[in-house]
Amino acid sequence: MAETDIDLGVVTAPSGVLVLGMASWIDHWPQLGRPLSERASAAASTGGGHVHDSMCEMVAVPAAGDRPLMMRAGTTASPFDGGPTIAVLEIDLGLPWAGTTGNEPIILGDLPVDRCGMVLGDALALDSWTGDGHPSTDGLADITYWGGYAEAAHLQFGGELILQHGSQVRGWLDLPLDDAEKLVDTLNDWEGDEQGRGVMVAIDEHTDFHRFNRASWTHPIQIGAIEVAGCPVLGINWDSGDHSMRHRGERRFGQVYPVTLQPGPEGQTTMRWTIPPYAPGHDGTD
Repeated sequence: MAETDIDLGVVTAPSGVLVLGMASWIDHWPQLGRPLSERASAAASTGGGHVHDSMCEMVAVPAAGDRPLMMRAGTTASPFDGGPTIAVLEIDLGLPWAGTTGNEPIILGDLPVDRCGMVLGDALALDSWTGDGHPSTDGLADITYWGGYAEAAHLQFGGELILQHGSQVRGWLDLPLDDAEKLVDTLNDWEGDEQGRGVMVAIDEHTDFHRFNRASWTHPIQIGAIEVAGCPVLGINWDSGDHSMRHRGERRFGQVYPVTLQPGPEGQTTMRWTIPPYAPGHDGTD
């Protein structure tokens, strides 16, 4: 059962369609034929539903386009490290409940937990989403480095301490891309000892995918709120160890979780994604 409720802030859906989708594939929908917003609008026009094409998955629902939509999460303890992890995600859609008179939940489908995170936001805004591998949208990039020789590298090259999900690395944020690429080459060539050992280096160009990850670095349940095409959008990350223990294999191994519509506060409609607590022997692995 969920142990703690956390306020996640708000998103907006000025197009009237809200999407919960897999972050890995948000910008791949056009490559499969039609833009995300067209597919999402078609699903929302029938009251909401699950859309699946190749590796791309999302749930799309109608939502009020003229107001902020409140979000919250119920958390449970992770079997990996005991920290909080999402068990229930709820979004108030700003529309009156139009379901059954008995208030039974309406099942829209199910979604896996994407190892690269989930994205919640306006369907039309998400057509502009820039994913991993997209060129930097502002000409900037972030560099991080770590390893046994990180302190030695710091003495020579500098770099601020950066907190990422409870771990500390060194690096630089918001560097011009050309300067960042030269610095990465220098760090990769640097040798910290006579055996040629150095540091591990990562460069992340500024895309929406990286911006939501960066925004989640210091959040207790790895939530990253960013703006895409003028709309607030929520990114939801999972600890890699927690994902491995609870969600590994995703849809291929039946690791999918129901998305429903149900009555919420004051007779409004709420979308709920329910992720059951971990049960040993039921993790989709052999």
